[in-house]
Amino acid sequence: MSKLNSPSTFSIVARDSVTGDLGIIVQSKFPAVGSVVPWAKANIGAIATQAWANVGYGPNGLDLLESGMNASETLKTLLDSDEGREHRQIGIVDSKGNAVAYTGEECMEWAGHIVGSEFTCQGNILASEAVVTDMAEAYEITDGDLIDKLFAGLIAGQAAGGDRRGMQSAAIFVVRENGGYEGGNDRYVDVRVDEHPSPIDELIRIFNIYDMTLLSREDPNLLVKIEGDLLAIIQDALVTLGHLEDSHENLFGKRTQSALTEWINTNNFENKARDDGTIWPSVVDYLLEDADLLTEWLKRKNES
Repeated sequence: MSKLNSPSTFSIVARDSVTGDLGIIVQSKFPAVGSVVPWAKANIGAIATQAWANVGYGPNGLDLLESGMNASETLKTLLDSDEGREHRQIGIVDSKGNAVAYTGEECMEWAGHIVGSEFTCQGNILASEAVVTDMAEAYEITDGDLIDKLFAGLIAGQAAGGDRRGMQSAAIFVVRENGGYEGGNDRYVDVRVDEHPSPIDELIRIFNIYDMTLLSREDPNLLVKIEGDLLAIIQDALVTLGHLEDSHENLFGKRTQSALTEWINTNNFENKARDDGTIWPSVVDYLLEDADLLTEWLKRKNES
């Protein structure tokens, strides 16, 4: 990879102290940055390799972490064996939350990093130092899980000027043991925007669909029972969409439940399926919007 085409960028590498999730979020004026910068393995660590990126830092660094090295030892080993280290930038967080970063002296200005508690922010060819300081502050003060904090940091970094060359691609990658689809792998979140004039906005848009479809981040206290007016409008929606013949079932019985299950499976919402007579509000909203009944439902709720 030539230096002129290096993924100069800004990113956050972090660990969630509650769940142990490890992740990276990144944006760059570089195509498909998600294929180069972020590397992570559940219960092992997370790495961002950028600037004149040595992509080997990703898999090799994870191997070193898995062998028992901590983040600092891994960073030293990677740099000691790399003659091009002054052109590199890297952030590492290990499974215990130890965080380290490095910015080579030959990285293009502005370049630098901030290491915090269980996270590190780094960037090069940035508008100013404020990009990483604002990223770090936003990450630290934002409530929510690792995903919420990563997005807050990335948005703050862009608001401070981001990559001074502009925007092109963005990605978020979070690993959790058995966190992937049906528990088949550790890819809890893996969403990329490879080429777009507003990649962060597009990443958020796509992630919201991903979140709705594949994740279970909603508070169970928000679940609502399918009965009364809610049952009636769900039935109306299922009739409108061709999954139910009529809406004359007064209780959430087998016909309505079967029709709702069919709609859920058709729209890839198996992860949000329930068998206890309740439904997620996000699923209700999506169903009613699909049937063009959401405005009517919101009006009914406001009047009640």
